[in-house]
Amino acid sequence: MNTRHVRTTLAAGASALATALLGACGAADTNISASDGIVTIAVPSWVGAEANAAVAKHVLEKELDTRVKIIQMDEPVAWDALGSGKVDALLEDWGGVSKKEELYVEEKKTVVPGGDLGVVGHIGWFVPKYFADEHPDVTHWKNLNKYADELRTTESDGKGQILEGSPSYTTHDDAIIENLGLDLKTVYAGSEAAQITQIRKYVKEKKPFLTYWWTPQWLNAEVEMVEVELPEYTEGCDADPEKVACAYPELPLQKYLNADFAEKGGDAAEFIKRFRWSTEQQNQVAKWIAGDGMSSEAAAAKWVEENRDTWEKWLPK
Repeated sequence: MNTRHVRTTLAAGASALATALLGACGAADTNISASDGIVTIAVPSWVGAEANAAVAKHVLEKELDTRVKIIQMDEPVAWDALGSGKVDALLEDWGGVSKKEELYVEEKKTVVPGGDLGVVGHIGWFVPKYFADEHPDVTHWKNLNKYADELRTTESDGKGQILEGSPSYTTHDDAIIENLGLDLKTVYAGSEAAQITQIRKYVKEKKPFLTYWWTPQWLNAEVEMVEVELPEYTEGCDADPEKVACAYPELPLQKYLNADFAEKGGDAAEFIKRFRWSTEQQNQVAKWIAGDGMSSEAAAAKWVEENRDTWEKWLPK
């Protein structure tokens, strides 16, 4: 796929730091793989990815008697770990590190595709429904400057704010703002959790806001938001990061496996290849974890107990 949808690409310095920190964890945390009788799953820093890994871990351990180690790391580090064999699987990739994918999948051939996760991801700009109901034209980018004053915050330097999540998420938003001539400024909450907290605060106070947001996301069942129409996405319109002036496309989220694990991982590797669930199912587990305060282990156990017909299809035949 020529088009790359970015969700979690770190800057080079941050990636190097994360790699150093990962190495500092020691062999007990990183140098483990299916060859040791342990399957190691990399989990990016958002709750949907945590839900994937928690459910996979539960079924692997309870049904296939396979020990599972989960390590949280951003996509650039996860790809390096996949390529070296320190990690066996990445269950949710948003295509944000295309150069690493090319290096490990196409050149070194140490990573192989693991198939669709079954979840379709989409990034966009959203406003709360109550704001869109009051001002229907706010849902088109050409009218956003008209509402810049209402979207202004103390952090947005006199411009309208577009609320972002973690600084480690790579977005096209600054380029879109510049190239469309919008009177907006990106302001980062700091993390997915902090962004959710801020959105909930705005909603409670019925304040207008504009936010970088995505689906699937469990909060969408709690907070009604309406997507702002940006210029239509066309193939290649996001090829030059500095010239992007179009919407984000939809992306079927992918799984990737270390090549040796894919070949020699037996039932565990086959299970991960067959692991496929819906956006609604992921959202349910994610909501239990982030919205209802359940541990990932408890949320996974609850979902597995209630959805045998789904996960039994993932078991090797």
